[in-house]
Amino acid sequence: MLLTFTLVDPWLNGAGILAGGFDLHIYRDGAWKIAHGHPLYTETTFRGLSYTYTPFSTLIFLPILAVPWAAVRDTGLVLNSAVLYGCVLLCWRVLGYRITPRLAGVSGLLALTCVFLEPVRSTLYYGQINLVLMALVLWTFTRTPESDGADRELRGTWIGVAAGIKLVPLFFVAQLLALRQWRTAAGTALTFVGTVVVAGLLLPDDSRQYWTSTFFEAGRIAPDTMPANQSLRGAIAHLTHHAVPAWLWLLVAAPVAVAGLLAGAEWNRRGEPLLAVTLAGMTACAVSPFTWNHHWVWFVPLLVDLVHRAQRAPGWWWVTAALYLAVGAWTYQWNEHWVVVGLFLFPPQWPVAPILLNCYVIVYLVILAAAIIGLRRRRG
Repeated sequence: MLLTFTLVDPWLNGAGILAGGFDLHIYRDGAWKIAHGHPLYTETTFRGLSYTYTPFSTLIFLPILAVPWAAVRDTGLVLNSAVLYGCVLLCWRVLGYRITPRLAGVSGLLALTCVFLEPVRSTLYYGQINLVLMALVLWTFTRTPESDGADRELRGTWIGVAAGIKLVPLFFVAQLLALRQWRTAAGTALTFVGTVVVAGLLLPDDSRQYWTSTFFEAGRIAPDTMPANQSLRGAIAHLTHHAVPAWLWLLVAAPVAVAGLLAGAEWNRRGEPLLAVTLAGMTACAVSPFTWNHHWVWFVPLLVDLVHRAQRAPGWWWVTAALYLAVGAWTYQWNEHWVVVGLFLFPPQWPVAPILLNCYVIVYLVILAAAIIGLRRRRG
């Protein structure tokens, strides 16, 4: 937290963590549009930006309308901070820990430490929903397929809801299939379909517009070459300085997706469920057509997993420190009014700029390679 509040003035309008809420206001504006009969996708929202989420998401965002406009930013920051703490606790539960007062206190300190991870800091600054979606996924994996009653029947529901809000969590259907958890995968898929149906009934015009037109407008989000696009497709665009054709993206992303799925499934069978779900979350970010930097909140469960390992083998602390340095919210001062946050935005004229520009993808590929090598060594 000391780094978070000293490297950038917290009240700096362009980057201060206490002066954000930009995306949260877009969520609120989307909810306002459907509440007042305005078209969701053919009109712009807050500050002239387009709404890019599903129609179902606006139904989830309707409660934000109860929050006064001036209080939206601070309310979102408090709620996101609480969800971050909850995510750390859920990580321990996935690892099989019992939540004791001591562990709850340690988790609070670890959550504060995670605030300086750039994706987390950006999520808090923009008022993004990434932490909430990750919490829904982690909650699912605290339940086992052998759970009794409602826990077993509803196990895939929350991932389906997460995918209904933002499509990226649909990747976990593939992960559940790789884990041979057929019932949960089916529940997730059916829940997602249910979100589409519900939105179609309540918002027929917006749903028709989204699924027949807006969904296919790849350029609606941002250009592939944008530095904040921390995906495999973005890395190719950064290196070639051109938009990436779909066939090339699929040629690169498909084998990486398969490798991530299989590695995660194998680690899960070897009693490493948190590593498995973390690999799946990071793989989803890597293979997505466009992945904003703040989508990489999956570094949080990875950090918890590394701390867990370091308790048994202190050498893992060095790995933890290296991860923290690579994805921290390091800043570069452009002028007295504007600060860039994150290594991928550092000056392009630096000799190491191509590495920094694609740092999250590089970190992910290193982690994936290490996971595969670790499996081979265990087999040996």
